Amino acid sequence: MIASRRELWLGRVLLVVLMLVTVMPFVSLFVTALHESGTYPPGLAWPEVLHWSNFATAFQSAQMGKLLVSSVLIELGVVPVALLIGTLAGFAIGHLRPPGGRWIFLAFLLGLTLPFEGVIVPLYYQIRDMGLLNTRWAIILPLIGLYMPFAVFWMRAHFVNMPDDVSEAARIDGATTWQLFWRIHLPLSMPALSSLGILMFLWTWNQFLLAVVLVDDPTKRTMAGALGAFQGQWGTDIPLLCAGSLLILLPTLVLFVVFQRQFVTALLQGSVKG
Repeated sequence: MIASRRELWLGRVLLVVLMLVTVMPFVSLFVTALHESGTYPPGLAWPEVLHWSNFATAFQSAQMGKLLVSSVLIELGVVPVALLIGTLAGFAIGHLRPPGGRWIFLAFLLGLTLPFEGVIVPLYYQIRDMGLLNTRWAIILPLIGLYMPFAVFWMRAHFVNMPDDVSEAARIDGATTWQLFWRIHLPLSMPALSSLGILMFLWTWNQFLLAVVLVDDPTKRTMAGALGAFQGQWGTDIPLLCAGSLLILLPTLVLFVVFQRQFVTALLQGSVKG
């Protein structure tokens, strides 16, 4: 009993420490953003006068209205298509098990080891030859391809654990392969599909490297990619830079808070299935 109490208190202390380590950078950004523009705030010192106007100035200076539209267009071009292709491929490899499916899955696993930095140079020349530089397609098309290994791996892990009895019963009732996928397996895969969609949304929203290298116009980048141009303009104004960073982080924080329960449920479901 004593050991369990010690473990309980130790776990609580570790949770508090981890919470502080996670929250303190955001608190530091918020406090710094409230200082007077052009100053160099000392640490976490609370300002005497709260300059909420820094957020409005950062929003206007970074043209975040245009950036928000650009990020939404990129999200709409990447996430639905990547979800569709990844789900179809995961269903085929994990449930239909075609000949050579293991080798195809191995190829996707090798794709998981490929970092974005390792393909950025050949990708630049390929996008240039396609005439897509400085367009949103230069971000959308590569991201769809780069997300495929993880998307297929994620969805295949779900479909491979689906009981065969469900499919056999549907086959006996005359269901085709498409009906089997669309009417039975797809509704049952919504937890895994929603969590994958949240992950890809966050990754796309925070995509920096491809946006900076392949797109010159900041208003055609993602919001995270446009932060580089904003930093170049206001790099010496620490409060404005912190305010702009918080505005860029805000949509992802709101999304995670709203869908936190669904995301955790999907992860726990996947861990139970093994």
